Amino acid sequence: MTNKLDSIHSPADLRNCSKAELDDLAIELRQFLLDSVSKTGGHLSSNLGTVELTIALHYVFETPYDRLVWDVGHQSYAHKILTGRKDAMSTLRQYGGISGFPRRSESEYDTFGTAHSSTSISAALGMALGARAQGEKRVAVAVIGDGAMSAGMAFEALNNGGIYKDLPLVVVLNDNDMSISPAVGALNRYLARLMSGRFYAATKKGLDSVLSMAPPLREFAKRLEEHAKGMVVPGTIFEEFGFNYIGPIDGHDLDSLIPTLQNVRRLALEGEGPQFLHVVTKKGQGYKLAEADPILYHGPGKFDPSQGIKPSTTSKKTFTQVFGEWLCDMAAADPKLVAITPAMREGSGLVEFESRFPQRYFDVGIAEQHAVTFAGGLACEGLKPVVAIYSTFLQRGYDQLIHDVALQDLPVVFALDRAGLVGADGATHAGAYDIPFLRCVPNMILMAPADEAECRDLLTTAYRQNHPSAVRYPRGAGVGAVVSQELKELPLGRGEIRRQGKKVAILAFGTLLYPALDVAERIDATVANMRFIKPIDADLVCSLARTHDLLVTLEEGAIGGGAGSACLEVLAEQGIEVPCLQLGLPDRFVDHGDHALLMKECGLDVDGIQKAIQKKLDLSQKKRAA
Repeated sequence: MTNKLDSIHSPADLRNCSKAELDDLAIELRQFLLDSVSKTGGHLSSNLGTVELTIALHYVFETPYDRLVWDVGHQSYAHKILTGRKDAMSTLRQYGGISGFPRRSESEYDTFGTAHSSTSISAALGMALGARAQGEKRVAVAVIGDGAMSAGMAFEALNNGGIYKDLPLVVVLNDNDMSISPAVGALNRYLARLMSGRFYAATKKGLDSVLSMAPPLREFAKRLEEHAKGMVVPGTIFEEFGFNYIGPIDGHDLDSLIPTLQNVRRLALEGEGPQFLHVVTKKGQGYKLAEADPILYHGPGKFDPSQGIKPSTTSKKTFTQVFGEWLCDMAAADPKLVAITPAMREGSGLVEFESRFPQRYFDVGIAEQHAVTFAGGLACEGLKPVVAIYSTFLQRGYDQLIHDVALQDLPVVFALDRAGLVGADGATHAGAYDIPFLRCVPNMILMAPADEAECRDLLTTAYRQNHPSAVRYPRGAGVGAVVSQELKELPLGRGEIRRQGKKVAILAFGTLLYPALDVAERIDATVANMRFIKPIDADLVCSLARTHDLLVTLEEGAIGGGAGSACLEVLAEQGIEVPCLQLGLPDRFVDHGDHALLMKECGLDVDGIQKAIQKKLDLSQKKRAA
């Protein structure tokens, strides 16, 4: 086999290939993906499953003139390779390298930045109408998975898009029956019924046999069968939205994909209105280990493809594991506890809970807004809901958090995983804003544990409040603190002094306590483990302000409106004047890369914190001297 992939630098090169060359290219591309991701880490199963679909899309559509939007975008690696970024794949998700998601600043072929689910149809609709408004005749294509189709936003976009009867808009449903967690909900079952097709096959066979002697009855039965089928197949629902439904077709068969897409493009350009193509693919296609366990191979780190992913040998528990164990222990202690996840069972540490407490486990699909209000409804009936959600995804349920939970002062616990920077996933997944957007909401309680042991204690503390509360904790492991088996509650709104020093007091929120302690040893500073962001320990803040020359607040979150700002508000209210230094994430989106490297870049490593403090002290001395 020739190395065809090396000759593909853009989709234009792809379009010069013969059919046989495209088949060979698919094999090469799949092998390259496997080799590349195994060296860098990244999303694997989804990318292996969309090789042929990606080739066909770029072969048929005139990209980048035709707009191609990848929903979520963790399946866009083949797209990146075919659009001139093959050599850059060795830098994928690494500091200074290319993103693991589509990114407008990275390539003209990345027409819309994605990473959160279910945005593609809305974006493509905007692009199609924008092109029409400017007299440009191009097609806008949204590629969306069956899991992402469970989100309300996707249906809002379909509902809106279907009213434009001559709009060149194409939606490609990549149906792999596998989102990150097993797909849930009525729509998923609806699609599954179509794919089985056994009822129709059996019915047709029986009718043909029984009614072969009575042609008029046979014709009537055929019409009845088609009517019944029309009430069940997903084509009905999408056509009711105003889309021309086509499919399903095999997403790994280029002989089927290419002519079908050519027809779809022609229909769209000829004014036949929005088109909906249903494509069936298999996650992990071509790599048996990923086919067998697509969830395990969804987003692996580095691994040997010949050996597959091996169990981790690290002895440290992650914060996610601590949460999962706490949840099971608290559920055993309190039958009122129920757990909710918006389609992130594995990522949020709920696998064991679902196994042990299946009747108290609710996966609501990719529906963060619904998850929050649903939790509020459960709380109204006397249950104690725990919503396990990534910080970045709670942003989607912000209105519901304010209006449906906090306003009614309902005791819902939000377990905010991935708070702070998240390393390789980058700015789209960073939990940088939860402190500012939660701190300003009345009735909310917000906590930030310094380590794994304190995470368990603060989760217990949150659970025992009769108000909405949130505990934010980072991705991965902490310092390896030994976690108690007790369900211990800490005093609400009270921090603690972890080191007594002179002149400088560092008020640390969350896991930055430990770098703060290292800095304090160097400069003989006082260190407070604040624990609570709301209610803030005002007595501790004021006491430290009165006994030190400089207050330093330290948080892995946005500075504007953050925990440091809460401390300054206390000082302003009490009329205490003292030099203050707020350290946190900068007022910009922080790119992907190794977490430790990013923290250093943001000045939140030990050396960076010390340097910032020294600079502030020098400035204060100059002012006093003047």
